[in-house]
Amino acid sequence: MTPNPLRQLWAQDRAALNGWLAIPDSFGAELMARQGYDTLTIDLQHGLAAADSLLPMLQAISATATVPIVRVPWLEPGILMRALDAGALGVICPMVNTREDAQKLVAWTHYAPQGTRSVGPLRAAQVYGADYVAQANREIVAFAMIETAQALDNLDAILSVEGLDAIYIGPSDLSLSLGCKPTFDDVEPKVQQAIEHVVARARAHGVVAGIHNGRTDVAQARVALGFRFVTLVSDANLLIEGSRRVLAAMRGPGTPAP
Repeated sequence: MTPNPLRQLWAQDRAALNGWLAIPDSFGAELMARQGYDTLTIDLQHGLAAADSLLPMLQAISATATVPIVRVPWLEPGILMRALDAGALGVICPMVNTREDAQKLVAWTHYAPQGTRSVGPLRAAQVYGADYVAQANREIVAFAMIETAQALDNLDAILSVEGLDAIYIGPSDLSLSLGCKPTFDDVEPKVQQAIEHVVARARAHGVVAGIHNGRTDVAQARVALGFRFVTLVSDANLLIEGSRRVLAAMRGPGTPAP
């Protein structure tokens, strides 16, 4: 099986720079992938992509060196296995709140004897090699999202699950769960303390920590904290922010649209 470049980055203690795909379009995915992101995540949870657009987007990313990752809608075995069989080299799973949730995530993303993933990597074996089934447990990356007060309470139990490669903080949901304003970047002190606690405990357990960001300066600060997977921007936000800059340059800042 072709080695997973994401794991190679982590072996060098380098942070992966991740882009986010919310728009269900293969050409958009290809354009993003050709810009040099280490990884791209197709968002099946809050993005507009669905099962029918997943395969074309994975195929577009595969034309480049960018690592394809899929955020699944929920902790459910069918969608996890389908995303991996279609060629995702990593999956991000929302709302992993307990040790049992993390155990299910590991089981459903790993072949026996480590897990219960069903064998049938129709596309993945074509893309990554005939020995895919024998090597996939070593190369696939499973991220558990830490985004609730319950997950914080169970953090060490979650991080101690054998086979869990990484965790991924959703700052907005974590903020909301802690009674704070939901945001990516300018989080309240209570949330910042939680973020620092999570990354410290993850590193103590030998688990890679990732986090969602909205600004590059915040992402850089979080890399300095120890995060080794940072989401920088989404395709949708690039379109919005780029359009606003162009229109502001023509109309003047603050000028309302007609």
